Amino acid sequence: MDRPVFSVTELNEHIRSLLDADALLQNVCVRGELSNYKIYPSGHHYFTLKDSESSLRCVMFRSNASRLRFRPENGMGVTVFGRIAVYPRDGAYQLYATAILPEGTGDLQVAFEQLKQKLAEEGLFDESHKKPLPSFPERIAIITSSAGAAVHDMIRILGKRFPMAKVLLLPVRVQGAEAPAEIAGAIRYANEFDVADLIITGRGGGSLEDLWAFNDERVARAIYASRIPVISAVGHEPDVTISDFVADRRASTPSNAAEIAVPDQEELRSALEGLEIRHAQAMRKQLAHLRERLNTASDKRIWSDPTSMLDNRRIELDRLREKLLSSQERLLSAKRQTYVAAASALDAMSPLRVLSRGYTLVSDDHGKLIRSTAALREQEIILLRFADGEADCQVEHIRQGDCESPQQA
Repeated sequence: MDRPVFSVTELNEHIRSLLDADALLQNVCVRGELSNYKIYPSGHHYFTLKDSESSLRCVMFRSNASRLRFRPENGMGVTVFGRIAVYPRDGAYQLYATAILPEGTGDLQVAFEQLKQKLAEEGLFDESHKKPLPSFPERIAIITSSAGAAVHDMIRILGKRFPMAKVLLLPVRVQGAEAPAEIAGAIRYANEFDVADLIITGRGGGSLEDLWAFNDERVARAIYASRIPVISAVGHEPDVTISDFVADRRASTPSNAAEIAVPDQEELRSALEGLEIRHAQAMRKQLAHLRERLNTASDKRIWSDPTSMLDNRRIELDRLREKLLSSQERLLSAKRQTYVAAASALDAMSPLRVLSRGYTLVSDDHGKLIRSTAALREQEIILLRFADGEADCQVEHIRQGDCESPQQA
């Protein structure tokens, strides 16, 4: 019996045609665990889907991968939608994925948690980066849809609470694929042209899908980079978005954002009236104190007899003069006693006082004092100084040592 002989390519093409003809395999859902997940520069995603016993090669082309709301990771349990087909070149079948959903929770919630973790690790939620809101903003930019009820509520509350502030509406789409780019662009525009002192961005309530524009990374980074303080006002109080974490202040609702943005003019008026009352009371108290001081001063004698103060000063001046003279006399007396004691001590040490007791000073013809016979020369003329005069003498003979009789000169 003759059997047909196929080339490898022919056989692979035959198998592919069989698989393509199976309607079940053209729209299949497969549950498993992701592994070997890789994203190529082309934008295509390649991965393996496995369970405890088998594995299945998968590919998701860029057009489908661009619609993913979350970032697939190895080990993640997912359900993959797509079709089974043969790749003729390798002769292997694989799953051509069109969508991936994480197990246990929606893809939006997974995408939310992944982006939240990423931005938190980068520091976009740090309190140190958050800017204080202006106490009395002059210009407020509202970035939201012009058709929603939220913008009308905010404008009404702002006008009622603080009509002095100028409100500027930057209308954007807040839902749909184009919304994130428009919101981020409006925030950058407000900063580039310095149109406001404060920005409020948000929208009314809705589902997670409806609020998703405010979970977009582009919006989060635009809020973080804003030089102008930003209030995030998205949805109802239980709703939390990435914008709420990045913004300088989170409002539970758009109406609450308007209340946070400006002070209440009625409260300001009451506060000013209270300040006016306290200021008036303080002024009255100060005036009463000054009046009391004036009355006390007016009762003093100086106003009825101005010269009495001069009389007292004259008496004080005389007393000071007496103290000064007395102090001066005591000082001079002490100095005088010191001088007399010093003069007496100096006189006691004077050579003249020694001469008066019978001693004589001997000096050579140059007036140099001679203290020893070793300094004498025979026939030398010396000078003898007595208490009552002087005498010139000539040395006839010199004797060294002790002498029992006076030395002949």
